[in-house]
Amino acid sequence: MLFKPVLPLARTGLALLLAACLAAPAQSQPMGIPSMGAASGAELSPSLERTLGNAIMEQGRRSPDYVADSDINQYLTDMGRKLARHGPAMAQPVTVFALRDSSINAFALPGGYIGIHSGLITASQSESELASVLAHEIAHVAQRHVARGITQSAQSNHLMIAALAGALLGALAGSGDLAMGAAAFGQAAAVDRQLGFSRQAEQEADRVGFEMLTKAGYEPQGMVRMFQRLASASRLNESASANEYASTHPLSQQRESDIQNRVRGVPASGYQDSPSFWYVRAKLMIMQAGAGQALREVEQSLQSSARQEQDSIERSAALYGLAYIAMGRQDYDQARALLAQAGGQGRYQAPELDTLAVSVEIAAGDRQAAQARAQQAWKRWPQSQGAALAYVQVLQQAGQNEQAQRFLLQLIEQWPDVPRLHQLLAQTYDRLGDGVKARRAMAEYYQLVGALPTAVEQLQQARNLTTDFYQQSELDTQIRQLRERVENERALLERFRS
Repeated sequence: MLFKPVLPLARTGLALLLAACLAAPAQSQPMGIPSMGAASGAELSPSLERTLGNAIMEQGRRSPDYVADSDINQYLTDMGRKLARHGPAMAQPVTVFALRDSSINAFALPGGYIGIHSGLITASQSESELASVLAHEIAHVAQRHVARGITQSAQSNHLMIAALAGALLGALAGSGDLAMGAAAFGQAAAVDRQLGFSRQAEQEADRVGFEMLTKAGYEPQGMVRMFQRLASASRLNESASANEYASTHPLSQQRESDIQNRVRGVPASGYQDSPSFWYVRAKLMIMQAGAGQALREVEQSLQSSARQEQDSIERSAALYGLAYIAMGRQDYDQARALLAQAGGQGRYQAPELDTLAVSVEIAAGDRQAAQARAQQAWKRWPQSQGAALAYVQVLQQAGQNEQAQRFLLQLIEQWPDVPRLHQLLAQTYDRLGDGVKARRAMAEYYQLVGALPTAVEQLQQARNLTTDFYQQSELDTQIRQLRERVENERALLERFRS
C-alpha cells in the first residue's frame, strides 16, 4: 500500500487472532502483479473477502477512533466511488471511512473497505492530493493485492487465514467474547510485522491509481505534490507516529520518477476543489484535536486563516470550523454569527454549512428554527445524507413520527445500504408502537453491519410478537433464508480453517 497498512484490532476475540496471524514471515509478502497466478487470487473469493471485511468493520465501528459522521464518510465514499468508476471492474463497491488519528496513513481492508486517517486529510493541501492517495488504495483493491496477499501468506503459513476464519466462525456462532471486543483500528495490539506489498505491486497501484485520478478529472499534479510532501516529511525526520509512510515505506526514486514522467504527458485538468473538501478538512482538524491544548492550537490556526484569507473558500472553511468549536462550547450565538460569515452572503454553499446550522439550533433547543433549517437544507441538498439525517432528527424530536417514518422509507429507497437509516426507522416504528416492524428494521440494520446472528434474533423476536399468519409466514421465510446464509458462510470459512 502507499502507506503502512494498519488492520483494525480488537482487544479480545478477533483482535488477538488478527494480532497473531499478522505476525507472518516477511517472505509471505506478495511479489507483484506479474508473479501472481490466477489461482492465488481466486482462492480468496469476493464473497469471502466481503465476509472478512464485514466482520472487521462490525468490530471496528465500535472503536472510539471510528468517525461516525455522515458528512465525512459520504464525502469520502462518494470520492472513492467516483474514482473507482474509472478503474478496473471491482467485485465489491468501495466504502471509505475515516479514523480519528493524526498519523498520515491510509489502508485497504478485504471487501472494498478503505480507511483514511484524519491526519492524511488534514495534511492534504488540495482535493487532488487526497484523491491521489485514495486512488492508490482503490488500485490495491481493484488489482486484488489485498486478497492475493492474504492468500499467499496463507500458502506459506496458514495461521493468518485460519485465525481469521476461526474468529469469524466464532462471530457466526454468536461468540460473546468477540461481540464484547472493544475495537480499535491498529491501536489495541502491537504487531511486529504486517501484511505489506512489494515494490512491484506499489508501482502497479501507482499506475492504476494515476489513471483513475486523471480520468475522474482531478489534477494530475496532485499525486506528485503528495509524493513530494511525504518525501519532505521523511527528510525532516518526522516521528513514526506522525508519518507512518515515511518511517516504514520510503518512496523510491523510481516511483517518484515514474509518476513525474506520467504527469508530463498529461495536460493540467484545471480541477477546482469542491467546497466540501475544505469543510470536511476543517471538521476533522477539530475532531482530531479533541480537547485541551491541541484544540486551542487548532482554534488559533483557524482564527489566523480567517483573518489572513480574503473572501476565499479557505476562509469560509476556517469560519465553519470556528463555528463548530463554538457549538461544542455551547456558545450558540457565536456559532450562528460565524456560520453567517462563513456563508459569505450566499457565495459559499455546501451541505456541511447547512447541517451544522441545524445542529446548532438542535443543541440550542430551538426546535422551530431547527425544523425550518432542516427542511431548507434537505430541499437544497437532496443528495446529502447529513441533511437527510438532520431532518429525521428534528422530526423525531418534534414527535412527528408518522412523517419521520414516511421520510425514512423514502431515504432507504435512495440509500438502501446505509445502516443508520434502518436503525432510525426501527426507533420510529417503536415510538409508533409497532414492535414487529421495529425489529424487522433492526434486523436489516444488523445485516448491513455484519452481525448476522443478532439479525436472526431480531427476526425471531418479531415472529414471537405477532399472531398474524401472513406476517409469521414472511418472518419464517426471512429467518430461514438468513440462517441459510449464516450456514453458507460457516461452510465457506471452514474450508480455510484447516
